[in-house]
Amino acid sequence: MLTFTSPFQIFMKEGRAGRLGKGSPPFETPLKPLVEAELAKRSRLKVTNLDGPGEEVKKPAKTSAAVVPTGDWADVKLPPRGSKEETARFNELYAKMPALWRNLSAEGHIPQTVVVVPSMSLDPEELTKLKGAQHYEERMLFLLILLSSPKTRVIFVTSEPIHPFIIDYYLQLLPGIPFSHARARLELFAVYDTSPKSLTQKILDRPTLLRRIRKAIGNDPNSHLTVFNVTEAEKSLSVALGIPLLGPDPKHLAYGTKSGCRKLFRQAGIPVSEGFEDLKNEDDILDAIYKLKKKRPGMKRAVIKINDGFSGDGNAILQLGAVSDWSKKAACIKQLREMVRTQARFQAPGMNWEGYVRKFEQMEGIVEEFIEGDDKPSPSVQLRITPLGEAQIISTHDQVLGGPDGQVFIGCTFPAEREYQDELHDAGLKVGEHLAKAGVIGRLAVDFLCTPKAEGGWDLWAVEINLRAGGTTHPFRTLQFLTGGRYNHETGLFEAGHMNPKFYFASDNLESEKYKGLLPEDLIDITTFNGLHYNSSSNTGVVFHMIGALSQFGKLGVTCVGDSPEEAHGLYKQTIEILDKAVDEVDWIV
Repeated sequence: MLTFTSPFQIFMKEGRAGRLGKGSPPFETPLKPLVEAELAKRSRLKVTNLDGPGEEVKKPAKTSAAVVPTGDWADVKLPPRGSKEETARFNELYAKMPALWRNLSAEGHIPQTVVVVPSMSLDPEELTKLKGAQHYEERMLFLLILLSSPKTRVIFVTSEPIHPFIIDYYLQLLPGIPFSHARARLELFAVYDTSPKSLTQKILDRPTLLRRIRKAIGNDPNSHLTVFNVTEAEKSLSVALGIPLLGPDPKHLAYGTKSGCRKLFRQAGIPVSEGFEDLKNEDDILDAIYKLKKKRPGMKRAVIKINDGFSGDGNAILQLGAVSDWSKKAACIKQLREMVRTQARFQAPGMNWEGYVRKFEQMEGIVEEFIEGDDKPSPSVQLRITPLGEAQIISTHDQVLGGPDGQVFIGCTFPAEREYQDELHDAGLKVGEHLAKAGVIGRLAVDFLCTPKAEGGWDLWAVEINLRAGGTTHPFRTLQFLTGGRYNHETGLFEAGHMNPKFYFASDNLESEKYKGLLPEDLIDITTFNGLHYNSSSNTGVVFHMIGALSQFGKLGVTCVGDSPEEAHGLYKQTIEILDKAVDEVDWIV
């Protein structure tokens, strides 16, 4: 029998301002008396301070400082954003994580509250290029697995309300827990804001919404905040909510930049392609390309990367064959300047050199040698670093890359090929241990490239560190959501009790113009009618995510679980065939 306890145990085992919460009956009494009674109650409310016992609270004096109520609706002054006071308060909360980790890991079904803010706190300009970006927040619905623990509450905040059908879809997949029991412990909040601004910032801009979330948290000592990625904004949100953040301290984010990770790879003794870091502008880029070519005469292509680019869209490739004479630097630089402006290949659609350089100057970046080869797998290893400083392997994947030069993330297969898994584990742990020594905690992924050796085997090249959730996070957690199993890094397989090892193919980019107009209900009807849905008896089938993007964008994500890699890939192909056929037919309508 599978048993789920706390989110921390799960974390360790795997290696209206809107409220849409638990429903309530319609009002059957006039609203005014209720409101007047509530206001009267609040005027004499006894509250519990964050740091002490309850005491009588008087009407606060006017102040310019921002305030946010506690769960008992008390006013708490918030320090200015980015101030020393805010940092001190964040550090105080952050320091609670080791003890909280030990407590929740050691105990059984202990009460706790998990606040999930799936904010993609990334460059807004870059996010606008991501079709249906708002719906990527739905990828973290795998965290509803936490509701498998009967004393766990989940507060889930999104930019837009999530269709109730989608919530029901996930909760019905929960093993070992009644749907109604899980739903009663889930509270949903929506900002009702579809602007490119990050979800975290939208929340911080709404004091009343912060008030509602604080009230929902209450005074649970075992509450924490989990997010998609951490920035200074998430640090502020942790302080505003008065709960610790499970993730890296923003002061460590440099390790997740293209420049920072190259430095760490060298420190850890992990091979990395030749290149230069901390470049600031076009002149730096051109100088770096020249120096790199002199250092590596056989280099055919150079890749330019923006420090905080994601999914490969921050990369540009330059062919160097047009330069025949590299002996005179001034002449080479002049020619390279013309080449980057007219010949650079951008992985992001619609990009040009002028716009690319502008973004590069904002974020800085690197230049490195493009690793050539037709047979060039791109595996990734996921790790976690616990609040106790332990680095652990979570999973491995082979990434599926596309785009003009194979730089853009399309999907992934699980697990990575066995022939280079051991090297992948070793390199990943070295990176994790170095990050742990620096004080980094949370989930991360390290991406690599493999090139075949002449004598057999593979050379492993480190590419980047993602100090955040990514394209391989949600499908793996979905598999855990469904099975309660774990990845065994010794065998390289996913194990779930007596079940066969599980494999999957996953993608965020199942997309077609023909799918536009399909509703969430339609999707489930189609898959059920065709026997494509996830089968809990065999623990195989298809699980969808980003369902909210389907009707408007014709796009959704999918995780296809099978008892073999071939079965998983077959399910993906079958999914496309069935969806393509269904849009032209109506016999699936129930």
